[in-house]
Amino acid sequence: MVLAPVRTAAGMSYHAYVKLTPALSWSVGSPPRPLDARMLPLLDAIAARGSLSAAVKHVGLSYRAAWGLLRDYETSLGTPLVDLARGHAAVLAPAGERLLQAHRAASERFALLARDLAFDVGPVRAPRHAPRAVLRVAASHDLALAAIHGSLAQAAGLSLDLSVMGSLAALQAFDAGTVDLAGFHVPIATRRSARADLGAFRAFLRSRRDRLIAFVEREQGLMLGRSHARHVRTLRDVAARGLTFVNRQRGSGTRLVIDALLRREAIDPTSIRGYTTEEFTHRAVAATVASGGADAGFGLRAAADEYDLAFVPLLQEKYHLAVRASALRRAPLTALVAYLESSAFAAIVQRLPGYRAPMAGEILSIDSL
Repeated sequence: MVLAPVRTAAGMSYHAYVKLTPALSWSVGSPPRPLDARMLPLLDAIAARGSLSAAVKHVGLSYRAAWGLLRDYETSLGTPLVDLARGHAAVLAPAGERLLQAHRAASERFALLARDLAFDVGPVRAPRHAPRAVLRVAASHDLALAAIHGSLAQAAGLSLDLSVMGSLAALQAFDAGTVDLAGFHVPIATRRSARADLGAFRAFLRSRRDRLIAFVEREQGLMLGRSHARHVRTLRDVAARGLTFVNRQRGSGTRLVIDALLRREAIDPTSIRGYTTEEFTHRAVAATVASGGADAGFGLRAAADEYDLAFVPLLQEKYHLAVRASALRRAPLTALVAYLESSAFAAIVQRLPGYRAPMAGEILSIDSL
C-alpha cells in the first residue's frame, strides 16, 4: 500500500493506493464455458515430465480424475490436448501446446504490466511524518522522477502530486497555471543529429516569466527482443525487416523524437508495422516488447534494462522542469533544488542505466533551450 497526498477543497488529505495483480481466466467451447482450473497446471506438468502419472503426482490429482478431465475436453473441443498412446510417453497435442503457450505469454505480459497498476481505496489518516509541502507536477514519464518520492519526502519534506502525460500536455498545463512544475525532454544536438525543433515547446514558455530547473540527462533508443538485436540498428531496419513496432502516444516528447527520426531518414510512417499502436509510458512499451506483443519499441535504456531487452542507443536528451521564476524564491522550490543537488538524488540517478545528472538543480533561462 502506498500513501499519496490529494488536494481537496478542505485542504490536504492522504489516499491509500493498492497495487493490482491481474489474473487470467480462460473460456473454451461454444457457447464458452470456463476452463477447468486444474487443466493448465496439468498440461504444464505433462510438458515438463512427459508422463501422466508423474504429472498427476505433481499437481495433486488422481490418475483417474486427470484421465477423465482430458477425455472430457477432447470430446467437447473435438481434438485432444494430450497424446496418451499406450506404451509411450505423454506429450502435449498441438491444441494443448497452443493453449499452454498462449497462457504463458499472456501471464508474462500481465505480470509485467501489473508493475504500474494501482487503485485508490480512499482517504486515510495522515501519516505521522507527512511531507510539509506538496508540489503539483505535470510531466512526461521518467524513471528518475518516479523514483524520488520517498527520498524527497524524507530529505526535503516535499511530496510531488505527479500527473504523467505527454511533454506538450504538461507544458500546456504549466502555461495555464494549473501545476507548479512541468517535466519535458528535448534531444541534445550532436554532430550526427540536427538541433531539435523546439517551436512546439516554446509555445507554452515565456522567457521573462519562466525558468528551467535542470533535472537529468538520459539515453533513448530502440528496445528489442534479443533475437532481433544483431540485425536492427535503426528505425529503417525495423521497417525493412517488417518488425512489429509499439509507438508512444501522440503529444509525448518521445513520439516527437520518433517522428523526427522518421523524417530525417525519409521513412514513411505507414511502412512501420504497428506505428499506430500506442503506449503511454516507457515501461509499458518495454513490457509490450518483453511479452512478445511487439518486436521493437522506442524508449529509455533504463526501461530496456529493467525488462532484459536489447537496446540500440540513438540519442541523448535533457529532461527539464519548467517553473515560474517568481516561485523559485519560495521554500518548496528552494528545497527541491537543494535536493536535486544532493548525494541522495545522485545515488538514485546512478542506479538507472543510461542516466546522468551533471547539472541537476541548476537554474537555466528559457533561451538556453
